[in-house]
Amino acid sequence: MSIWGKIIGGFAGFAFGGPLGALLGAYAGHAFDKARGGRGRTDDEAVDKQVAFTIAVIVLSAKMAKADGHVSRDEVEAFKRIFRIPPDEMKNVGQIFDDARRDAKGFEVYAEQIGGMFAHEPAVLEELLGGLFHIAKADGVVHPAELDFLKKVAAIFGFSRRRFERIRVSHMGPEKADPFKVLGLTRKASNDEIKSTYRKLTRENHPDKLIAQGVPQEFIDLANEKMAVINAAYDRIEKERGLR
Repeated sequence: MSIWGKIIGGFAGFAFGGPLGALLGAYAGHAFDKARGGRGRTDDEAVDKQVAFTIAVIVLSAKMAKADGHVSRDEVEAFKRIFRIPPDEMKNVGQIFDDARRDAKGFEVYAEQIGGMFAHEPAVLEELLGGLFHIAKADGVVHPAELDFLKKVAAIFGFSRRRFERIRVSHMGPEKADPFKVLGLTRKASNDEIKSTYRKLTRENHPDKLIAQGVPQEFIDLANEKMAVINAAYDRIEKERGLR
């Protein structure tokens, strides 16, 4: 079963509670209550984390859509591509998105909850932020209000300014981005520091590790895109520094 069947079917959600669980619970209705009454709490922590991750991206995407006051067709299409939403679930996912956009709560409470859930797995939070960047830039430009939104989410996740800048630059494309900034380094970095940083990034962003930490399979393509950018940046630095 894909992540969508788990979410829409009320398979999880109640297990992690908080504003994310409340939003899902309000939507899932009787399916949610039935699941809770029959099982109490799910024993499948991996499923709970995947559901939490996915709902958080939907909610934060909806909140970000309010940042510049306009949701473009390109952003909607990017949202659909990222999620690989089955046609028969498109209406349901759209309803969750619209409910989140109308919700009176600010984005902070949702970012705080997901940040707490993955506090010890920052690579997962970085993947979530990367998904939001992907949607924000879909119409060809990241609006200043969207960038401000992303900065605030990153701060709630506990990311430093340097880490946020690394994530931002990586979404400019390998040809436009400063390869050192893509790795989160300055041009003063030593060759050993460059190599160790590159190895660390490749370990953190390995697809198998991300899935084990709670990133749904639907998002792994984005992780692979990010790794392609990191590899391209390292290749450019290798040629510039003569590293081999």
